[in-house]
Amino acid sequence: MDHLTLPHHLRPRDGRFGSGPSKVRAGSMAALASAGPAVMGTSHRKEPVRSLVRRIREGLAALLSLPDGYEVLLGNGGATAFWDAASFCLIERRSEHVVFGEFSAKFAAAVGSAPHLDDPIVVASEPGTHPSPVPDDSVDAYALTQNETSTGVAMPVARPARDALVLVDATSAAGAVEVDPAGFDAYYFSPQKAFGSDGGLWLACCSPAAVARIEATERWAPPFLDLRTALAESRRDQTYNTPAIATLVLLADQVEWLLARGGLEWAAARSREAAGLVYGWAEASDFAAPFVTRPEMRSRTVATIDLDASVPLESLSAVLRANGIVDVEGYRKLGRNQIRIAMFPNVDLDDLRALTAAVDWIAERL
Repeated sequence: MDHLTLPHHLRPRDGRFGSGPSKVRAGSMAALASAGPAVMGTSHRKEPVRSLVRRIREGLAALLSLPDGYEVLLGNGGATAFWDAASFCLIERRSEHVVFGEFSAKFAAAVGSAPHLDDPIVVASEPGTHPSPVPDDSVDAYALTQNETSTGVAMPVARPARDALVLVDATSAAGAVEVDPAGFDAYYFSPQKAFGSDGGLWLACCSPAAVARIEATERWAPPFLDLRTALAESRRDQTYNTPAIATLVLLADQVEWLLARGGLEWAAARSREAAGLVYGWAEASDFAAPFVTRPEMRSRTVATIDLDASVPLESLSAVLRANGIVDVEGYRKLGRNQIRIAMFPNVDLDDLRALTAAVDWIAERL
């Protein structure tokens, strides 16, 4: 069926709808081209690269309204590396993990295999829902996921207990969904989602309590995963080892783009509007339906939409790709006849409207 040609009016101006890596704005690419001669191929321990990192750290503090005493840390390796770093420097003995998808489960598994930690408590629910954390006196760190990218489920960020750290995986929520810094101690993410940058970097907004635990830990950690090192290097506006400079340029430009449009309040409103458009289309469809049945649990950045068997994903995806519309496939390990649509602030609303109309047109012909 990939020979089907969409009418021109059903073609989005930009056909990238991936949930990560996500669409990179043309403005960010222009910023990269402009900044390239000054920063590409230069030392990351010198200006102007350090000033670039400074822009990111200060911009994120402003975007997330971080209170005094909170610090923005960064390091290489992506959020996956941060899970391992947290197992050395943020979890003292035992953590509790709220698990409701692939990525929240991976963090729990990483901690469960750490020989220096007690077995974690895992509070799990079926994909398409989220459980709530259960306060436990044996826990010194709670691991939450604000938005589970694999399933399109979002959960509130709130403290289960006063005397434990709250570690929040915000990879597909940060920069597009509201959050109260009072509810977290480490709000960490990679920049290839709402921040429209590239992968390979992690960033963590840390409370004074998290900073104090990092500084107080005496446990050995590999230097690459040692948050004491990351803290010291971040305070110098640099990373422990060489970062991808292009990632920093794209991230800095996106943070400032969001701030210029009204910051997190604007971005969150934009995501709500996009989510209303996509879920409204699915609910009105005779062949599609939101995978997450409870509206209050639906992500505003990653929509997962189940399709009727009469519209097989493989065929639909082939036609879309042949027409320049890419990365709408559902998460592979979920194993459903499903599409997954990114609704980050980078994605134009008119493009989302065109996408849904294009899917309708293709489904009719399938």
